[in-house]
Amino acid sequence: MFMAYPDIIILAGGLGTRLSKEVPDIPKPMAPVNGRPFLEYLLNHINALGFKRVILSTGYLGNQIEAYFRNSFKNLELVYSVEQEPLGTGGAVALAFKKVETPHFMVLNGDTLFRINLDLLFQRHIEQLAEVTMALREVENASRYGSVLLGPDHRITRFAEKSEHPAPGIINGGIYVISSRYFKAQQLPEKFSIEKDLFEKRLSESRVYGHVFNDYFLDIGIPEDYRRAQTEFYEYGY
Repeated sequence: MFMAYPDIIILAGGLGTRLSKEVPDIPKPMAPVNGRPFLEYLLNHINALGFKRVILSTGYLGNQIEAYFRNSFKNLELVYSVEQEPLGTGGAVALAFKKVETPHFMVLNGDTLFRINLDLLFQRHIEQLAEVTMALREVENASRYGSVLLGPDHRITRFAEKSEHPAPGIINGGIYVISSRYFKAQQLPEKFSIEKDLFEKRLSESRVYGHVFNDYFLDIGIPEDYRRAQTEFYEYGY
């Protein structure tokens, strides 16, 4: 059965303090990579997969994002959800959720390019009758992120904390598919972390699944990785 493409929320409101020396006075998703905003690469990927509607959750210097992209990008309709103060990842999603028009929605981070097949992730979410489905990534050093443990049916069994000791593992890739009915039913505060206060704390009572993808992954949140993007995006033809 064909399901319409879900709306996508992009979290683009972070302060980006670690990156501020590299790109001062601009929001992190607008950090230039080879002369184009990082967010443009992300929107290009979403557009190429056929999705139709993106809700940009903005905050710090968000007017720069709206002034640059306005209300559309190629075939994408762009809608804005503006934080007047930092609400955490969960609060930002909850505010943007008021503009969601589809039975399920996706959440992506505006400072991460994880070039998975978003439609495949969505199909798996539907097939498993999941309430939350997460895109996961195998990495050589999971200590910076914390790791995710999976059961044999792809159900997430545990989230492990960050560690000081480098070790390979499966990490949260920062892409989620969420049932709108499930999200609406949660009693959540105005400010919260979607990862800690929803996914982790309510794991045992929710149908949360994860699927591992080995596609290109880069988080520009630290200067070293931001500088990597300048070379790698060019080399990979993004």
